[in-house]
Amino acid sequence: MTTSSTQRTRTGRITFFVALAVFAQESMWNLYDSQVPPLLREHIGSAALIGLLMGMDNVLGIFLQPWMGNRSDRTRTAWGRRIPYLVVGMPVAALLFLAIPHAAASVPLLILTMFGYALVANSFKPIAESLLPDFVPPERRSRANAVVKIASSLTVMVAALISIFLVDTHPKLSFAIPPVLMAVSLVVLVANVRDSRSPAYRAALAEDGEAAPAGRVRDTVLDIVRDSDRSRLLLIVAILLFGGAWAASRALMTPYGMEVLGLSRGAAGGLTLPSGFAFIVAAYPVARLAERFGRLRVMTAGMSVFAAGLVLGAVAGTPAGVVTGLCVAAAGASSFLVNAVVVLWNLAPSGRVLGTYTGLYTVGWVSGGFLGPAVAGGMVDLTGWSLLLVHVAILALLAVAAVARVGVLQRRATAGRAL
Repeated sequence: MTTSSTQRTRTGRITFFVALAVFAQESMWNLYDSQVPPLLREHIGSAALIGLLMGMDNVLGIFLQPWMGNRSDRTRTAWGRRIPYLVVGMPVAALLFLAIPHAAASVPLLILTMFGYALVANSFKPIAESLLPDFVPPERRSRANAVVKIASSLTVMVAALISIFLVDTHPKLSFAIPPVLMAVSLVVLVANVRDSRSPAYRAALAEDGEAAPAGRVRDTVLDIVRDSDRSRLLLIVAILLFGGAWAASRALMTPYGMEVLGLSRGAAGGLTLPSGFAFIVAAYPVARLAERFGRLRVMTAGMSVFAAGLVLGAVAGTPAGVVTGLCVAAAGASSFLVNAVVVLWNLAPSGRVLGTYTGLYTVGWVSGGFLGPAVAGGMVDLTGWSLLLVHVAILALLAVAAVARVGVLQRRATAGRAL
């Protein structure tokens, strides 16, 4: 077997194992998002308070994920720097998730269990995802991350199937399925992945002997902010802006469908479902295009398609037209969702900080998820629901401008760099 074939096989194996771990994690998160609110509603009448409690995990993620990514970057053990955290965190998160329906009889106990789950699950989320750049060379990271994103997208369907077939008849059993998936994925991951053998870990060990120890999150952030080349900072801004546009296009579609299209609540809630399939279909081809023509170029084109799809839906003004526009938009958005974190990884100055950069990507994305629906909603308050999709398209175009600027800076400074 040639060196190239061996590398492809190794890349394929690690991609599968990381995708399996992410699939298990996101299965829990999606069922959490869909089925914990009804448990809270049994005791709490305020929708705002329920929303606040459900947003607790995002707030924790903003602070925890960069810190834990950085902690794993700085860890050196015989097992490597990522696996030890997964061996501890994944079983604990599974047990806490399993306990949620049993804690539902008491509001304080339920909230405490939710907090414990969100704390632990957020702690190891960036660590599992950071295994990908540890093992996969920069030029092949887009297609590998596309597989992981597809696995993550499929978990929405898994959570929906569990809700449809089990929640009403066996509510506690429904919360046991994702933890079982988590346990299986952990066994497979630990049995097959030796983090200490990853190219990035070996490079980090070599750098440890030549340079000062890897800095903390604050040092990494200051390095990004103070760098005269604004590429990394602009990219994080783009992640925030596009994360906001993506979140607004999902979170506000149900009221849009009811107010503008005259649909029932259930029908309006299904407007985004076909676009989920469009995303899955587009993700891998977009990754291959990015590796051939350049990630920044493909991201810029795809984000522009996202904005155009939204405008198409707004102009059509019918349920079929909106669904078609959302499908076009989701296919275009896949270029960003697959490639943005890869570009950020490839802009990292060293393999010693890949976990920290994964956490910073999450900070940008989650912050956008907080702010995007609020900003788009504020614009709707001024202009009416009929222009929602246009407002979201404007947010996306601001992200396009930021990514385009990164492309200009990179062409000036690093001709030929693998972005």
